[in-house]
Amino acid sequence: MFGIVRPCTHRLTDGLKTEWMAHLCGLCLALRADHGQFARVVTNYDGLIVSVLTEAQTGVTEAGRRTAGPCALRAMRTAPVARGEGARLAATVSLVLASAKVRDHVADRDGLLARRPVAAAARRVARSWDKAGARTGRDLGFDTAVLVDAVDRQTGIEALAGPGTSLLTVTEPTETATAAAFAHTAVLAGRPGNAAPLAEAGRLFGRLAHLLDAVEDQAADATTGAWNPLTATGTSREEARRLADDALHGIRLALRDAEFADDKLAHVLLAHELRTSIDRAFGTTRCAHGAGQGPVPGNPYGGGAPGPYGAQNPYGGNPYGGGNPYGGGPMGPGGPGGPGGPGGLPPQFGGGAPQAPKPRGFLAGCAMFTWLFCTCQICCAKEYEGPWSRKKREGCCRDCDCGNGDCGGCDCCCPCDGC
Repeated sequence: MFGIVRPCTHRLTDGLKTEWMAHLCGLCLALRADHGQFARVVTNYDGLIVSVLTEAQTGVTEAGRRTAGPCALRAMRTAPVARGEGARLAATVSLVLASAKVRDHVADRDGLLARRPVAAAARRVARSWDKAGARTGRDLGFDTAVLVDAVDRQTGIEALAGPGTSLLTVTEPTETATAAAFAHTAVLAGRPGNAAPLAEAGRLFGRLAHLLDAVEDQAADATTGAWNPLTATGTSREEARRLADDALHGIRLALRDAEFADDKLAHVLLAHELRTSIDRAFGTTRCAHGAGQGPVPGNPYGGGAPGPYGAQNPYGGNPYGGGNPYGGGPMGPGGPGGPGGPGGLPPQFGGGAPQAPKPRGFLAGCAMFTWLFCTCQICCAKEYEGPWSRKKREGCCRDCDCGNGDCGGCDCCCPCDGC
C-alpha cells in the first residue's frame, strides 16, 4: 500500500517537500473527484510518481496547481495541490491495481473476506473500481487492460515458479504494468520521444518494487507459510541485492535519455530515494532511524550508527536487546529462563515462539489505515503495525537527522537541490 519510495521529509528541501506533498494530496483528491470518497484509501506513495513524471516533463503551470481547502491530514491547513491529467492518471493506476489486490484477497479468503457477505461486498467494490478506472483511463487515452492482464498473469506465473526459475520471470508482470504507466506520462506531456526511456525506467522500477517487497516480507512469509518470490525460486539475498542495484543503475541511465522541463523532484525520488529504499530493505540504511541495521562507511564498529554499540554490539543492537531476559537472544523467548525455554513458561501459559499476527482483511485494513493516517503514525511513530499485513513498520520520518538533499554518493552526475 505505502510503496517503496517513502522519502523522509527531512531529506527534502522545503521546496521539494512542498512539491512532493502537492502530488500526494493531488492523487488523493483526484481519486475523490473521479471515483468517490472511499476511493481515497488507495492513495499510495509510488502512485504519485506518475503525477511527478508528468509534471517534470511539462513544468509547473498555473493550471497544474490549485489551492485545496483545510484537511485533517494536513493539520487543517490549506495547501497547493497538483491537478490535471498527471494526477488523474496516477489515480487511475492506483485504483485499478488496488482493485486487483482486493480480488486477490477475496480469492485467498483473507480475514473477514472469508465470510461470504463481506467477500461479495468486496467484489462489488473491486468491479466498480475496475469500471471507474477504465472509464478515466479512456478519457486519458490509457488502456487499463494492460494493468489488469499483468495482475491476472502474475497468479499463474507464481503457481508455476519453483527452484531454478528466474526471479525476473516472476517480476515480469509488475514490470510490464509500471512500464505502461510511466510511458503514458510522455503522451500526456506531449513528449513522445520520452516514451521509450520512461518505459524502460518504469520497467526497472516495477522490478525493483517487486524485489524489495519480497526482501522485506521474506521472514514474515516464512513464518506464516505465505508464498515469497525469493524463497520459491531459491534466490539468495545477495543475488536479489545485485538485481536491485542493477535496476537502480538502469533507472538512472534511462532518466538521462529523457527530456524534462524540471526534473528536480523526479530525480530525487527515482535516483536518491530509491537508493535509500534499497538500503532500508537490505538493512544497510544510513538514516538515523535505521540505526543498527547495517554498516555505515567510516564506522569502525560496523553498526548502523557510529559508536561501540553498532552491529558488533554483544547485546544485539542496544544494551537491552539480545541479552535482555525479556527480549531475544540466549535469555529471550525460547532461551534459558525465557518463555518456552528451560525454566520458562510452558506454551499453554504463553510460552514458546511468538506467533505472527494474522493479516487483516481488506475492509478492516482500510479502517486501520485511515486511523493510522489521521493520527500521523505512518509518518511519525517509532513503530506501528501495518494495517493489512500487521507487520511491524517504522514511521517514515521518525528520529530522522538526515541531511537535506544528501545525494549519498550518487553517480548520476545530475544537479539537484542540496547535492
